[in-house]
Amino acid sequence: MSIRRLPETLVNRIAAGEVVERPASAVKELMENAIDAGARRIDIATTSGGRTLISVADDGKGMAADDLPVAVERHATSKLPGDDLLNIQWLGFRGEALPSIGAVARLNIVTREKAADSASQLEVDAGKVGQVKPAAAGPGTRIEVRDLFYAVPARLKFLKTDRAEDLAVQEIVKRLAMAHAGIAFTLQQDGRTSFRADAVPDNLLDGPEDVQRPDLQRLGRLEQILGRDFADNAVAIRAEREGIALTGYAGLPTYNRGNAQHQYLFVNGRPVRDKLFVGAVKGAYADFLSHDRHPVVALFLQVPAEQVDVNVHPAKAEVRFRDPGLVRGLIVGALRHALAEAGHRASTTVAQAALGALRPQSAPTMPLPFGTSGQSTFGGGGASRWRGYDNLRPSSVPGLADAAALYNAPQGDFSGEVSAEADGLAPAARNEDAGSAPVPLQSYPLGAARGQLHETYIVAQTADGIVIVDQHAAHERLVYERMKVNLEAGKVPRQALLLPEVVELTEAEAGRLAARATELAELGLVLEAFGAGAVVVREVPALLGDVAVQNLVRDLADAIAEYGNVLPLKEKLEEVCGTMACHGSVRAGRRLTLDEMNALLRQMEATPHSGQCNHGRPTYVELKLADIEKLFGRR
Repeated sequence: MSIRRLPETLVNRIAAGEVVERPASAVKELMENAIDAGARRIDIATTSGGRTLISVADDGKGMAADDLPVAVERHATSKLPGDDLLNIQWLGFRGEALPSIGAVARLNIVTREKAADSASQLEVDAGKVGQVKPAAAGPGTRIEVRDLFYAVPARLKFLKTDRAEDLAVQEIVKRLAMAHAGIAFTLQQDGRTSFRADAVPDNLLDGPEDVQRPDLQRLGRLEQILGRDFADNAVAIRAEREGIALTGYAGLPTYNRGNAQHQYLFVNGRPVRDKLFVGAVKGAYADFLSHDRHPVVALFLQVPAEQVDVNVHPAKAEVRFRDPGLVRGLIVGALRHALAEAGHRASTTVAQAALGALRPQSAPTMPLPFGTSGQSTFGGGGASRWRGYDNLRPSSVPGLADAAALYNAPQGDFSGEVSAEADGLAPAARNEDAGSAPVPLQSYPLGAARGQLHETYIVAQTADGIVIVDQHAAHERLVYERMKVNLEAGKVPRQALLLPEVVELTEAEAGRLAARATELAELGLVLEAFGAGAVVVREVPALLGDVAVQNLVRDLADAIAEYGNVLPLKEKLEEVCGTMACHGSVRAGRRLTLDEMNALLRQMEATPHSGQCNHGRPTYVELKLADIEKLFGRR
């Protein structure tokens, strides 16, 4: 069979299979064109999940009548004036969207330049281009796509339900809206407004020069889309390295989800899905979340055009960085720094959940928590496990002195050191110069300890509420952070193997490991090249104990090939630290004195990440006095 050229219509339909996978793909392409046209408002409408109708209208610069026939030709674009694929400043650049959509549907374009007297219209029906006609319309462009895939009915069988297609369209609109906060978006589906985001002004706040207005604008848009809870429980991300800038917001570890669908990455204003990004976020939160929980983040990368290739995926959903290790390190470092700056802060949703559990379901029939004598079981005659001032018992933690006195507020400087070796807390030192006057509660964010419940939970009074602390989870985090500091302060203790172990690898993998031998030795892993395709391991980190050397080395080789660093070994060491910290912490059921409780609170205030344990669970719950008063009908 001789080679022949395919008809232009068939070529466009083949291209449509890559560019227009489903209705959401068409919406994405048309929205990107509108954004590139300088639109300040974009209105999207769909019917039957996008099968019957897709309409995208914008107030951008529009097109001239002479440009319309060219716009529906393949590889016709106004976005590459220098024909330089390494300097792409636009979301779209290939010139495939309109001809691909027109090849499989009925396409109608109505457009008008702002300076033009009238609008122009062009229709394309399954690849057949009509004549340009005059039309009545305001400045901008409106594109309607009817009967998507009617020219290739087999494709319709692969579409999902209308509901599923509607959700896919919503996700596309929300992602583009996150990246472009200065544009207003509306989405109507089957006549119902399912999404609206007003344009966020870029002058939200008049303040000092160090206040970045784009960040404030971005947070306003993220609040519109991800909700107020995210805005209240997110920390700002701002970092730059070698010309690459990273901004955005990341949720506190205690504000997490059950899947990774709420992680958003934007590269030069383009929403992308990238495995490097997913791995970087996972690595940054490895200290704070269990494997089945995922953080909520929205990160925005600004990368010089020559350092990123956006032309590696048919739908432009992926990018390729010239230096992926630099990008990954920037993301991990910025996230960890921001989370460290958050200190002991925990998400407000923890308190909201606690208040929801405390609210009575039927207040009129709520029984009184008192005995038949009318006396509270919290008193001396009750059998409650409450340990307050009038019921303080000696501490059972070995080597710790009992509280000398009971007091109404923390005295002096509670700066006692946490001692993992003593398996407890050192009593807080009293400040003799302070006299007998109590220190104001405002001086301590976590307040003053008032007692212990069930030998597990510390109750503290703050200036405007109460705090309930899980003593084991809190101390576990303190011990863990201390072990990490020790890990970073000097060389990791190493354990020599009785018999050096040879690990067979490919020549490239062995070469990469040998090149990193010095860095690996600092982490406690001593290896060297052993022929062309193997390495010999002589020492391993002592913290790892009886480690599977073969698996460890192969995982490192894979990680270095993908990321250019040795993060998995560091993560493995930190995971071991977490396990050891759990066993070296104050256990639930241990009775603590008030001095010990206050020492724990002061250490939490001074320790990064103390708002959550090593598994992402909160270490304390804070209830504001106003919320407590609402529980009792005082407000």
